[in-house]
Amino acid sequence: MLMTALATMIGLGAMAAPASAAAAPVKSKVSTGYAHTCVVQGTAGTLSCWGGNYSGQLGDGTTINRTAPARIGDGWATVDGGTSYNCGIKTNGTLWCWGSNTRGQLGDGTTTRRTAPVQVGAATTWASVSAGDSHTCATRTEGTLFCWGFNRFGQLGDGAAVYTATTPLQVGTATNWAGVTAGFAHTCATRTEGTLFCWGDSSTGQLGTGALGYKTTPTQVGTSSSWTGVTAGYLFTCGTQTGGTLWCWGENGYGQLGVTGSYQAAPVQVGTVSTWTGVRAGFDTACASRTDGSLWCWGNNAFGQLADGTTTHRYAPVRIGTATAWTSDTAVGYHNCGIQTGGGLWCWGGNDNGQLGDGTTTSRPAPQQVTVPA
Repeated sequence: MLMTALATMIGLGAMAAPASAAAAPVKSKVSTGYAHTCVVQGTAGTLSCWGGNYSGQLGDGTTINRTAPARIGDGWATVDGGTSYNCGIKTNGTLWCWGSNTRGQLGDGTTTRRTAPVQVGAATTWASVSAGDSHTCATRTEGTLFCWGFNRFGQLGDGAAVYTATTPLQVGTATNWAGVTAGFAHTCATRTEGTLFCWGDSSTGQLGTGALGYKTTPTQVGTSSSWTGVTAGYLFTCGTQTGGTLWCWGENGYGQLGVTGSYQAAPVQVGTVSTWTGVRAGFDTACASRTDGSLWCWGNNAFGQLADGTTTHRYAPVRIGTATAWTSDTAVGYHNCGIQTGGGLWCWGGNDNGQLGDGTTTSRPAPQQVTVPA
């Protein structure tokens, strides 16, 4: 995710996970953009969004900001937020996007802003989707991978044959892609055998290949075949491996790699803990869950998104309160949200556009529960 331009920078990328049937049972799923939030909840797959709406990213047919959740409709399986747009998959396997479309990131063949969801093509086999700043990528149930939108740094993985694509382009011919994550101008994806590939911008090492520059086609990260998930932030990336270890690489100006020092062009392990269950990155902040149900965040803390009572940036994970009910479903950026067991949604951090959903525009330095309409 990213803001869709980081602020356009980031809703950024969703965490890559094994592809599943498009019509999988609905479960809670939360996603954040630069200044908006969306969630899918309940057996009906109800989609609700709130916060900044200057590009129509709330999908309610308007450009009016909302300080409380607005119900968009039912039948959704998942949603992912870009900087100022969203994409989501319905339970029937169709793919829809809405919001900013200056670079064709909505995939509908135009560059027209959309204030309500528009379908991407006619396929009914979409399995996962990740919205970045100005480009989007998605997998299908047969294991193929597609990307579209801005391609200045080769983030679409097509060899930079086009500068902008307004409809999905297939990435190579492989049929074993498991999940994908879109950052600001780079993309990473896992394959079913546990390998990890990245492409696009690597000016600060965010591809993890050990070198700077950029790659216009998928390039393998190391030789490991034990990657279980990956998530792309603004100019950095994090991932988990079997055994519960956590790794990050790329830019580190705010401590978003979870270690001290400057940028890292290859994966570095975050601490020595081996109980991590999932990680999400957004803009310059990352959060990860552990097997004991605790949630930890690090990096940029300018808006209190680390919930430690300060606005001090952190170069190592800090725990969010004492709760042990956090799931791996979190969304990260200048504001963060997480879902606890039982389906409760909590948000904290920046709130200038009402993105915390509490009816105000007051920033919150600690998690606040959000009431979402059924």
